[in-house]
Order: sequence, then structure tokens, then C-alpha cells
Amino acid sequence: MSEALGRLERPAAESFQGRRKLLVVFLVFSHEKAPAEYAALCDRYWGQVAEQVAKLASRIGTVRHVYHESVWDAGEAGLALLERMSRHSHGIARSLCSGGAAMEALEDRDLAAELSDWERFVMLGFASSKVADLVSDLYSGALKQRNEHAIDVIQKTLGDDEVGLLFAREGHGLQFPADIEVFSVVPPAFDELHRWLRDHSRQPAEEKPEQESAATEGSEEEAGQ
Repeated sequence: MSEALGRLERPAAESFQGRRKLLVVFLVFSHEKAPAEYAALCDRYWGQVAEQVAKLASRIGTVRHVYHESVWDAGEAGLALLERMSRHSHGIARSLCSGGAAMEALEDRDLAAELSDWERFVMLGFASSKVADLVSDLYSGALKQRNEHAIDVIQKTLGDDEVGLLFAREGHGLQFPADIEVFSVVPPAFDELHRWLRDHSRQPAEEKPEQESAATEGSEEEAGQ
């Protein structure tokens, strides 16, 4: 069962004693060309994430493992890869690893590359429904394998009574084992970002391209690593 930290009053440490715990942070990307208002909201979001992770860790235990989408190396190599993807999540991961957490290799590199390729095909669109169905099936299969691999990594590395932190895109589709207590870290700025994107999606088409690309380019760059 997943609980949103923003709605979690004060979890008693003893209620989670002996259980594995996983904090889940939704990835939000910015870019140097992003509108100033959007970039400021991203900075606020990540600042609130860092605060809430620290508060929760003080109650249920120190984070011992860090997992991040699109990271297929462990330790310093994984942190170096992450630094090229997202300065915000890298900053939090680096701080936790400096405190003793282990950066884990969540992904299989070949599976991640295959999924990224199929995602590009899906985003391009198709003239043929036959090709669309074929690519959709191949994409779904690759996604299933990738998700199974990621869960297997968490299952094997997160020990009894340990706390892990996972950075994943909203709607990640990962099915966590029943014996892992999952906490979704959802600070107030996350809803603000959603409202900003929703409000600006209503603007005339000619005003949107720069804003939309700023909000999505980081995710596309990550997939292409």
C-alpha cells in the first residue's frame, strides 16, 4: 500500500519496525530554456522533496539504498550517470550516498535502451495501424521486462528493516512486493506544477512549443542516455 507523505501526519517508527520501506519520488524535469515560472516551481518542488525525505527518514530510518530510473550503474559510476540526467535528483542522491546510502543499478542497460527506442517510435506516430499494433506490442513487452528487472533489483538489495528511495516517473507502473511499505513523497509544489502545465496547455498553439519542450525535454534526454 502506498501512502502520500504530504498527507501522512506522523508515522510512528515502531509501526514499521522490521518492515522494508521504500520512499517514491516522482521525477520532474526542467531545462535551461524552460520558462522562468516553471523552472522556479521545479526548484521549489525539489527543495520540498529533500525536506520531506529528511523528515520521514528521521522517523522511520536512514535511507540505505537509492534507485533511479535510467541508471544502470552502481556506486560512483551510477552517480556520474545521474549527474548528466538530472541535477535535482542527483543532488539528493549524492547527499544520501555521502551519508552512507548505496547507489544501486536499477536498470539493465540493454533493456533500458530497447525501451527508449520503442518509446521514440511510439511518439513519432504511425500511418499504418498494423505497424502501430506491432510496435505497441513490442513496447509493452519491453516495458514489462524492464519493470520486472527493476523490481527484482529492489527485491534483492533492500534488506529487512531497511529504507530505500526510488526516483521514478509518475505512472511508472512498478508493482512493489507486498512486504514493502511504500510512501509516495508528494509535496505541495507537485500539484502546483500540474496546475501550471494544465493552465498553459490551454494557450493558443503558437504560444506553447517552447513551454512544452522545456517541460518534456529533460525526460526525453534521460531516455536517450
